Amino acid sequence: MKNAALSLPRGPVMIDVAGTVLTDDERERLCDPLVGGVILFARNFTGSEQLAALTTEIRGLRDPALIVTVDHEGGRVQRFRSDGFTRLPAMRSLGQLWDYDHLKALDAARATGYVLAAELIAHGVDLSFTPVLDLDYGVSRAIGNRAFHRDPQVVASLAQALVAGMAEAGMGCVGKHFPGHGFVEADSHHDIPLDTRDFETVWNEDIAPYRHRLGRQLAGVMPAHVIYPQIAPDPAGFSSFWLKDVLRQRIGFEGVIFSDDLNMEGASVAGDIVARAKAAHAAGCDMVLVCNRPDLAADLLDRWVPAPDAVSLRRLAALATPRGDRPDLFALELHAPYLSAREQVRAIDDGSASGAAMTASTIGDQPLG
Repeated sequence: MKNAALSLPRGPVMIDVAGTVLTDDERERLCDPLVGGVILFARNFTGSEQLAALTTEIRGLRDPALIVTVDHEGGRVQRFRSDGFTRLPAMRSLGQLWDYDHLKALDAARATGYVLAAELIAHGVDLSFTPVLDLDYGVSRAIGNRAFHRDPQVVASLAQALVAGMAEAGMGCVGKHFPGHGFVEADSHHDIPLDTRDFETVWNEDIAPYRHRLGRQLAGVMPAHVIYPQIAPDPAGFSSFWLKDVLRQRIGFEGVIFSDDLNMEGASVAGDIVARAKAAHAAGCDMVLVCNRPDLAADLLDRWVPAPDAVSLRRLAALATPRGDRPDLFALELHAPYLSAREQVRAIDDGSASGAAMTASTIGDQPLG
C-alpha cells in the first residue's frame, strides 16, 4: 500500500537529487521541514516516462506538494532535450527577430513560452526559472545569448509575451537576475562580479523590465550574485537594500524571491553554507537554493534554524502549481494549440549552430545563474 503524503508546509530550502530515481536518503531529506522544493537538472532525465515517474514520486511525498522546478530557458540552458521536448531557441534570437518584425517576434516569444511550459507541465514540473531579464550588453560570460536584447523595453515586451504563453499553458515564471547581470563580464559561477555603475543608471536600464507591467506577472524573482559597490556592499542576493528597499518597496513586487544557487562562487563572500542561507534569508529571500552539493544541503538542513516568517511562508504556500489534470505527452500531441505553437518554435532560426556542440551533458548540471 502506498504511504500517505506527509502533511507539512513548504520550507525555505530548495535542493536537488542525484539521479533518475530517488534514493532512500533523498526521500528522507525531501521530507525535512526546511525543504520546500526540488530543482532538476539534465542528469535527472533519460526519457519522458522516467521524468514523469520521478516528478510524480517527488510530488507524492508531501502535502502540499514540494515545488518541482528546473532551469529551462532555451538555447544552451535547456535541461531536457529530445523524447518529449522541443528544442527551444536562445532568447537572443527572439530579440534579433524583433529588429526585423516586432509582431512576428512577439508571436514567436508567446509560442516559445507556451511550448516550454506545456511540455514541462506534461512531465510534472511546476515552475521554470525563466525568463532572463538581463540586458544584452554583449560582454557577460554568464548571460550571453540568454538575454533577449540590449533595449530594456524590448526585453520587457518579449519577456511579457513569453510569460503570457507560459501562463496560457498553466505555468508561472521567475524573472532573473535582479537587478541585472548583463553588464559585467565575470561569471558568478566562478567569480565574484563587480558592477561599478551608479544606482540611477541601473534603475533606468537594467531594472526597467521589472518596473514594467511584466513585473506584476512574475511568480518569482531571482537576484544576481553581483556586487554593486557604488550602491550597496553586498551581492544583490544578500542585500536587504536590493531585495527589501528596491524590489519590495519601490517596485512593489509581492511574489517569491528565490536565491540563486548558494554553492556558486559569487555567494562565497557570505561565508559557509549556513552563513549564506542566513544572509540570503535575512536580506529577503523566501527560498534559498543549494545545488550539486548534497553534503552542503545535508549540512544546511542539520544546522540552520531559521526564525519563522509567516509572510514568507504564505508566499511559498501560495506559489501556484499547475491546476487540474496534468495532460500527459500523448494528450499534448493531440492538442491543437500546442501543435501549432510547436511548429512556430521549430521554424525559429536561433543562429546557434556553433553553440549546439555544447550539449546537455556539458552544461546540464551547471548551477542556475
